[in-house]
Amino acid sequence: LLRQRGYQVTGVFMKNWDSVDEKGICSADKDCEDAYRVCQILDIPFHQVSYVKEYWNEVFSYLLNEYESGKTPNPDILCNKYIKFNHFVHYALDKLGADAVATGHYARTSQEDDEVFQQKYIQRPQGLFRNRFEVRNNIKLLQAADRIKDQTFFLSQISQEALRRTIFPLGDLTKDFVRKMAAEHHLHHVLQRKESMGICFIGKRNFEKFILEYLEPHPGNFVSIEDNKVMGTHKGWFLYTLGQGARIGGLRDAWFVVDKNVATGDVFVAPSTDHPALYRDLLRTNRVHWIAEEPPAELVRDKMMTCNFRFLHQMALVPCTLTLNQDGTVWVTLAKPVRALTPGQFAVFYKGEECLGSGKIVRLGPSLYTLQQGKNREKTDDVRVEPAT
Repeated sequence: LLRQRGYQVTGVFMKNWDSVDEKGICSADKDCEDAYRVCQILDIPFHQVSYVKEYWNEVFSYLLNEYESGKTPNPDILCNKYIKFNHFVHYALDKLGADAVATGHYARTSQEDDEVFQQKYIQRPQGLFRNRFEVRNNIKLLQAADRIKDQTFFLSQISQEALRRTIFPLGDLTKDFVRKMAAEHHLHHVLQRKESMGICFIGKRNFEKFILEYLEPHPGNFVSIEDNKVMGTHKGWFLYTLGQGARIGGLRDAWFVVDKNVATGDVFVAPSTDHPALYRDLLRTNRVHWIAEEPPAELVRDKMMTCNFRFLHQMALVPCTLTLNQDGTVWVTLAKPVRALTPGQFAVFYKGEECLGSGKIVRLGPSLYTLQQGKNREKTDDVRVEPAT
């Protein structure tokens, strides 16, 4: 696509995971070979760069810490923030002398591609605050034309600086059209591959087996949320995320994870996939990363704002109200209860077609089950026994 528009294109393959580190199957070498063949077919230069150390230090170590503390992290969002749209963008601009970076994400920006090339690239000093007198026209991150494939969710933590220098050639196209174009350009070896659905750069593999190579097992109990009865045992709370089915030995019926207690090692389970203990309508994030670098003017002015929310890539957007706290964190009140809100995942916010940014979920409000239990107790307390006459 970029060649057709007259751009001078260079292909770069990033290696972020070292297959010799562990026993699992790693497809990095095959991926690199595929990328090299594409560059050969298109007759463009090919480079390879390794961020194995950076990925380990800035993404994978964090991932392990989050799992150990009972949370469920999102490595794809972190990889884009720290590796692709930080280390790689700087490598392309500073080392290769590129004017812009193009990625295959299904996303768009408010900037025309030509405008990307008209800017002068200045290495900005890494300070906490930008020059308050610097007049900047912020670039918006917009959803892709193909809403089903839209990947703005995964880009919700990238910097304004990186977005300003990025082109998304697939943003206005559908996946089917892209596949058709690839076939026309004889890129059949890429078309035959399945879509990657595993951990960013690590690939799809048996999660339990993989994570237990890095974290010590911490055996504990599966406990029923309804009567505190011990239902079975597990190898570690970090192997389970909220809403997931729990395989409990000796039980025929499916149970689902609704909460975890890292202090005791207990994983609380409920007997149905839509149990009220799985539904909540309130959460708090850490300090929100706004794509525009500042919170929306409406939120700053009113301390509250309505927008849309999702915490999973393909979940339907849910209307919500944000309440801004002084420390930059937000309370998110959802228009309807959502299943399996999970600490460690990212709450991503949208207004119309614009992705505003995201914050990590750090606290959850009470579940519908907890609220029901509270109401039931209140009713019991209200019952007065008439004295016998």
